[in-house]
Amino acid sequence: MQPFAKLLRRLAERVPDDLVELQQWRRRLAMLVSALLIGLLAVGFAAAGDFAQRVFAAQAAREWYMPLVLTPVIFVVIAALTRSLANEARGSGIPQVIAASRDSEKAESGELLSVRTGVAKLLLSVGALFGGASAGREGPTVQLGAAIMVQVHRLLKVRVSPGVLIAGGAAGVAAAFNTPLAGIAFAIEELAVAYEQRVAVLVMGAVMIAGLTSQGIAGDYVYFGHVGHGMPVSSVLVAAPLAGVLGGVAGGLFSRALLTLRGPGGRWSGVLGKRPLVTALVCGVIVAAIGVVAGGTTWGTGYEPTKALLEGARGDYWFGPAKFLAALVTSASGIPGGIFAPSLAVGAGLGNLLTPLFPSEQSGTIVLLGMAGYFVGVVRAPLTAVIILSETTGTTAVILPLFATCLIGDWAGSMVCRERLYHALARDFMPPVPEAKAEENRYT
Repeated sequence: MQPFAKLLRRLAERVPDDLVELQQWRRRLAMLVSALLIGLLAVGFAAAGDFAQRVFAAQAAREWYMPLVLTPVIFVVIAALTRSLANEARGSGIPQVIAASRDSEKAESGELLSVRTGVAKLLLSVGALFGGASAGREGPTVQLGAAIMVQVHRLLKVRVSPGVLIAGGAAGVAAAFNTPLAGIAFAIEELAVAYEQRVAVLVMGAVMIAGLTSQGIAGDYVYFGHVGHGMPVSSVLVAAPLAGVLGGVAGGLFSRALLTLRGPGGRWSGVLGKRPLVTALVCGVIVAAIGVVAGGTTWGTGYEPTKALLEGARGDYWFGPAKFLAALVTSASGIPGGIFAPSLAVGAGLGNLLTPLFPSEQSGTIVLLGMAGYFVGVVRAPLTAVIILSETTGTTAVILPLFATCLIGDWAGSMVCRERLYHALARDFMPPVPEAKAEENRYT
């Protein structure tokens, strides 16, 4: 009996270690499978979104009045489907991930990051682009990435921690833009409350695998192509403050207006929320009309006109303000769609307003600074803005001007709208707390 008792003791000592090791391998497998799926779906999402925009552009080119019929109808259909199938899929998707990361146990069993919400987010976001919505796919990819992480971890019986959600969102940004460093920066600035070493390893692993997967399919590309050149210090001292203040104020106005229209406690959010289909119809008409007047440049993500301005092409000076209105109205409609790409397009248009003040060979760089100022004014994440613009344009020559512009833009944006947009919108997906109730009066 004594040898048998010794054997049992040894087994008892080994079992916990074996279980711990098994759990670690499950966790690693869950991260690997999740990141692979995020990379694959990000590429598929991008292809579907581009196809949707081409189809809409072709329809709009046939008859000038076609968008005035098509866009409102699709907005209403998307709003109705969102409300009936997955109301948690509305809007950008980033606020949902922020809300879920604050209570990961509830997120695991709730609807914010469920399979239904993830599938609905993908399909309805593509559907919105079929209707000419001024929306991006990056925010939806963040929610989709976090949802994939949650569901794979549940399937493999691995605990869903806040770091899992953060890693999924970061991988979504990295795969959507082919910007791995921006994904990590976004996780630090926007998604995480406290950034621990363990979370850092998880985020970097997810970003690396998702990025390599998307690169393996779509190739190692630079989102906007290699643009931007260095600037003399004399030009930087003028351009950075101008772009930072103009972009930051405009970005702050966008955030403040959107929170008034759709934010928790916003003056108009209750009215618009009670009549979602009427709101979608009116917003669809406005978005269509803006696009018709602007020659179609305000529909979709705004990638093509933004790329042209970065390459030094002469653009219409009203593009920035028109895209601003189209993006704001699309977001106010409540249909699924992101604001990352439209914000970059608006910023490019605002930067274009400043180009007459500088030599023509610097126009692309001035446009880039305008993008930085406006983007950080909306998102209020200066490090993410610098890195994402550096990676999407393949330039390091203007890192310091970008930093200067983003810091000024962040300050200017905070003067107009004190709350950070995504975090304010995230309260819509959280249980009411006293602090949130106190903040609700800010926009009433």
